[in-house]
Amino acid sequence: MQRIPVSEHLHGTELRLHGLMLRGLDGDAAAYRSFLQATSGHLRAFLRRRLQRWPDEVEDLVQECLLAIHNQRLTYDTGVPLTSWIHAIARYKLIDWLRRHARREAQHLPYDEEDGTQELFSSADAEAAEASRDLGKLLASLPAQQRDAIVHTKLDGWSVRDTAAAMGISEASVKVAVHRGLKALAANLRTGNEGAAP
Repeated sequence: MQRIPVSEHLHGTELRLHGLMLRGLDGDAAAYRSFLQATSGHLRAFLRRRLQRWPDEVEDLVQECLLAIHNQRLTYDTGVPLTSWIHAIARYKLIDWLRRHARREAQHLPYDEEDGTQELFSSADAEAAEASRDLGKLLASLPAQQRDAIVHTKLDGWSVRDTAAAMGISEASVKVAVHRGLKALAANLRTGNEGAAP
């Protein structure tokens, strides 16, 4: 019995999903349904590996990803590998979920001054938390497209291509949004520092 190399299997998956997606975009409802069913299996496996501590959340996140894929399907560039496009969307949704989950968990952390838990937090941790809050406030002042482009490329380390695919805009638009956003942040910081000076 001969094993199929992983690269051949991945290439076969890409071709099959790509064909179904193109037929679906052309109006073939059965092909599109098959595309979504096949994609959901791949998404489920991808998310299960990353959400092992929260297995009950996998199915909700699969549905969020499928909805995003469906909503963004007309922005798909057929010259780009479909699996990369799907992966970018899934990663984007996973990161969003992890951020929301972390925020929710942080709001419910017990704090008891009697048991000395305040000693666990060093000044460096407090400074990092304060810097994170300040950065959040600065980013909140930007338009959504600039903010998301900066967060994905500069903070999350995504490539411009992945960011463009996840946001449904061109790579050039991502670069422009990052440039304009950083320029606006610098101006906000200058204005804030001038206002803080005696």
